Amino acid sequence: MEKSHENEQPVKAFGWAARDTSGVLSPFNFSRRVTGEKDVQFKVMYCGICHSDLHQLKNEWSNSKYPMVPGHEVVGVVTEVGSKVDKFKIGDKVGVGCLVGSCRKCENCDNDLENYCPDQIMTYNGIYSDRTTTYGGYSDIMVTDEHYVVHWPENLPMEAAPLLCAGITTYSPLKYFGLDKPGMHIGVVGLGGLGHMAVKFAKAFGTKVTVISTSLSKKDEAIERLGADSFLVSRDPDQMQAAAGSLDGIIDTVSAIHPLLPLINLLKTHGKLVMVGAPEKPLELPVFPLLFGRKLVAGSAIGGIKETQEMVDFAAKHNITPDVEVVPMDYVNTALERLLKSDVKYRFVLDIGNTLNKC
Repeated sequence: MEKSHENEQPVKAFGWAARDTSGVLSPFNFSRRVTGEKDVQFKVMYCGICHSDLHQLKNEWSNSKYPMVPGHEVVGVVTEVGSKVDKFKIGDKVGVGCLVGSCRKCENCDNDLENYCPDQIMTYNGIYSDRTTTYGGYSDIMVTDEHYVVHWPENLPMEAAPLLCAGITTYSPLKYFGLDKPGMHIGVVGLGGLGHMAVKFAKAFGTKVTVISTSLSKKDEAIERLGADSFLVSRDPDQMQAAAGSLDGIIDTVSAIHPLLPLINLLKTHGKLVMVGAPEKPLELPVFPLLFGRKLVAGSAIGGIKETQEMVDFAAKHNITPDVEVVPMDYVNTALERLLKSDVKYRFVLDIGNTLNKC
């Protein structure tokens, strides 16, 4: 069966794939398409491990296709460009995030919102326009339409690859919902891969930042390590009551089931609670607190390609990088086990370029 994956396309490729819902990855020979006239082929150097990789590997969202090569925080160096590519040249550092395709003709695509296109094509576990399965960045090379590739700034370390998912997922709602104005007071719920990036961007925008967590043990890292201004233990009613009506906006990164009412109460009039985590079951939404304060509960998912480029440029200018633990490719299954236990600060990054060895 694997022979067909190896010969499906003309260009030989190698990576690590899961074969079933165990989610265990192992070496995998497959193939990529020939570099088309608008395509960029690049050697993968680093790829972040996103929490959504765990969900997809284990088919927790009921849409997984196997074999699966995950990875949508991918940074590398261009090795070949198509004849009509005008934005990139061989040797350029580039990044590819969660998307490798969209319809390019709907209203969302026209407005640089490919991330909301109904026909978006995910970087892995998707179906490309030629009906083949998309394979992600846990691999030696990628071939991607130049429209979905971003320039990677020279002064940004390539292991900052998680900017392409965790970064844009938090940057985009801060910008879109106007929570990027100096002097505003922004709350960040949860201090993981997404939360720590929300703190960094919010601080770079000049806002005051309060981290909201169930665990007091994260206070020192929030304030000392990440530069947050204050810390709230969400399970402490006295602390939460004292902070009521103090926040202009909240970025909620938690994907576990959790109550929204205590967070809504923290908002000022016209305050905005923006969800970027994805709990698997519906949350209870009390409406009265929204009415009395004209408050907003919203959602946001990654960002379009233009905004992703804007985000990495902003990160480079302000020296914003995710806190990462770089690991070799053969450590990937251990890294996934540790990620499941939140045993990482705050993102694993696979050193593909130096450690992906053909078996």
